[in-house]
Amino acid sequence: MPLDKVESLASELLSAYGTGQMVSVIPSARPGFDLKMAYEVEATLRRLREAEGHRSVGRKVGFANKAMWRVLKLETLLWAHMYDDTVHYSEGNSASLTLAHPRSLKIEPEIVFGLKQPVMEGSDAAAALASVDWLAIGFEIIDCPFPEWKFEASDFVASFGFHAALVVGERMQIQRDLIPGLVTALPQLKVRILKGGEFVEEGSGKNSLKSPALCLAEMGTAIGRRFPNEPLSAGEIVSSGTLTGGHSTEWGDVWTVEVEGLPLPPLTLTLLPPR
Repeated sequence: MPLDKVESLASELLSAYGTGQMVSVIPSARPGFDLKMAYEVEATLRRLREAEGHRSVGRKVGFANKAMWRVLKLETLLWAHMYDDTVHYSEGNSASLTLAHPRSLKIEPEIVFGLKQPVMEGSDAAAALASVDWLAIGFEIIDCPFPEWKFEASDFVASFGFHAALVVGERMQIQRDLIPGLVTALPQLKVRILKGGEFVEEGSGKNSLKSPALCLAEMGTAIGRRFPNEPLSAGEIVSSGTLTGGHSTEWGDVWTVEVEGLPLPPLTLTLLPPR
């Protein structure tokens, strides 16, 4: 896809993102569009958002499940950038969130990492955790701009990874002596999500590429191979893939995630309507 078409598509997707419009013709239905071009569009979106005064603060994972790789003919997981106006921190383990232009929202509980040094290509779980300053439980809100959630992997990448917001709970500092225990604990952790106090689903750390730490390691490798000059770096926040299924949500919903296996308190998120 020529550069002018990349720029044009990025502008179209940014406009849809900013106004809440749906995109009737998905990028993968357009001539010349593939996963390589999708990452070019994603990089262009980052430049456009930065030109608007926003700053990339990290990256989110998509498809941290190898079963989906076979279905979508992927060789690794996918990712997209998150921004200073989309990542939020809870106060007292609770938060409220308003999104200006929702379309078709879903909510996902995820382990979030804050990095103190780069995650190098080829890292294992322990090496990836050695790059982590803190971890937390979080809720990611995703929003699909395509009708009926019908899309290809490349469409996901080119559309902000469907990222609308990330809410981060209480942070657990990672000291080196904690790493061996975390290598064991992260795949075994359990989460329970509740909506309005009613149980919805239980999930596991194994749902994120068998462990959120392994997901972080794989993400470092995947990014290093595609963009060797832009590795996962110190200061970045990484949302490491959902631990349950994604659940549809709307204004007025109150969600809570409880964690078993790590000393993290429950996180409650209330979705508020736009003012």
